[in-house]
Amino acid sequence: MGALEKAIWYLELNIGRQLTLVELADLCAVSPWHLSRLFQGAIGLAPMTYLRARRLTVAAKTLAEGEQEILPIALDAGYSSHEAFTRAFAGCFGVLPSTVRQARTTCNLSLMEPWTMNKDMIVDIGAPEFRERGAFQVTGLSTRCTFETNVVIPRLWQDFDLRSDEVPSPVPDVYYGVCCDMEADGHFRYVAGLESRAAYVPDALDAVNIPASRYAVFQHVGHISAFNKTVYTIWNKALPDAGLKPAKTPDFELYDDRFDPKTGSGTVEIWIPLA
Repeated sequence: MGALEKAIWYLELNIGRQLTLVELADLCAVSPWHLSRLFQGAIGLAPMTYLRARRLTVAAKTLAEGEQEILPIALDAGYSSHEAFTRAFAGCFGVLPSTVRQARTTCNLSLMEPWTMNKDMIVDIGAPEFRERGAFQVTGLSTRCTFETNVVIPRLWQDFDLRSDEVPSPVPDVYYGVCCDMEADGHFRYVAGLESRAAYVPDALDAVNIPASRYAVFQHVGHISAFNKTVYTIWNKALPDAGLKPAKTPDFELYDDRFDPKTGSGTVEIWIPLA
């Protein structure tokens, strides 16, 4: 059982118990950063956001049965007051708990059912190569996003293409897309750029320092439109199947002359640092 499947199992088993991200990660023998990355890549939500949505879904189904008062349901969902529960419920579903209780149905609600692996997202990928790489710096443009809002990334690459000549002392012809600074709520920083040998970063640009590490290097071969499936497969199948534990340091995509940005086709390397 992979870390994500194990985490879902624990959450479903303890859905009414107070649980922190650190506790959940410890139960799954991974870091909070790694667990957040798994949830974001597979579900599009941070772990605790998923847990809140599941608790509110269970609460909605109980409300629709119409047999309990709202306050006990709120307490079971982890809320200390009727008011706090009502605010969270309305924010999640767009209706009041009392409305669902009166209607005796959840058919108009977007419920969060227990996650199961999307088999359609699993694709065939080759076994990784294992490589060592020293520390280096990537300088370029950055944005903050989640795996659910990563549609901003293609535009970031377009903007960087117009300003790539501003990178000081660049290593030419090899471009990097770096995922770093993962937060508990699922947001991370994505940097599109070039390796820079300069000791300074121009004010208009951003940079990320990538430490020396041992990497599992996977390849995405084909059109970039299927790239998300390759990434999904790496994090949800290839890494757990191989017993590989990612480090907390940045992972990155590497684009060289094997990838054609005009057609969006070719080979992209995905470098995952190992703990």
